[in-house]
Amino acid sequence: MPRPKGSKNKVKEVVTVAVEDIEAQIAEQEAEVERLGAELKAAKAGLKELLKEKAKAKAKAEAAALAAKAEEDKAKILEALEKSGKSVEEILELLK
Repeated sequence: MPRPKGSKNKVKEVVTVAVEDIEAQIAEQEAEVERLGAELKAAKAGLKELLKEKAKAKAKAEAAALAAKAEEDKAKILEALEKSGKSVEEILELLK
């Protein structure tokens, strides 16, 4: 195998990084992580609140639908009673 050409005494480039710079970067990254963690907690709390509101709205809508259905049934019963020609006393007697 042939020898590589060039000087063996070539000056090698040494990378020097200050420890303070690395520590500062680490501190910045940790602060960013804490900030994002707090932001995530706030978003989760907001989401939970929205889900609670959605459940309440759904329950109200279901209650309103049931009330409307009850009124509709009541109207149908009254209409059927009127068509039957029976008096209120007779109807009450049948209900007992």
